[in-house]
Amino acid sequence: MDEEIQFYLDELAESMSKAIAHVSVEMSRIRAGKASPAMLDGLRVDYYGSPTPISQIATITAPDARSLLIKPWEKNMVGEVAKAIKNSDLGLNPVSDADGVRLNIPAMTEERRRELVKQAKNESEAGKVRVRGIRKEVNESLRKLLKEGASEDAIKSAEEKVQKTTDSYIAEVEKAFNKKESEIMTI
Repeated sequence: MDEEIQFYLDELAESMSKAIAHVSVEMSRIRAGKASPAMLDGLRVDYYGSPTPISQIATITAPDARSLLIKPWEKNMVGEVAKAIKNSDLGLNPVSDADGVRLNIPAMTEERRRELVKQAKNESEAGKVRVRGIRKEVNESLRKLLKEGASEDAIKSAEEKVQKTTDSYIAEVEKAFNKKESEIMTI
């Protein structure tokens, strides 16, 4: 039974790590005032009829804090890249030339900053919900082991470990949110 309990505890840590990684990825997609190639991570371009991530058809660089330069590996894709950016929800206006697409990132207004903080808060709440859901599943599995004959003390001890692990991952989500909030609000 001890091996099964340890299995669930290991599973808990692995699942919660994945949830934290997901929160980190989502936070990196929220723009924070300065240009970052990660802003375009979710963008897909029509590449010969199939939606393809922009990073697989072009090089994205940030020559300065206020602009991005996208250089497709095939020159005929410049128009498709510009079209994908215009049709996205990024709110950016692409400028095309023969070599690629330039995006000028405007300074954010106070209102826009608050919207982005709200978006980051929603991502952090979703992350916390995922972590708590994982806790619930593991606790239910532990209770099943109790019914199958595991000792009550071992299950209680495991549940305490589950709660400590949950608390530490919730704190990580909070830390990621606080970091993103300060990035967004720093002018």
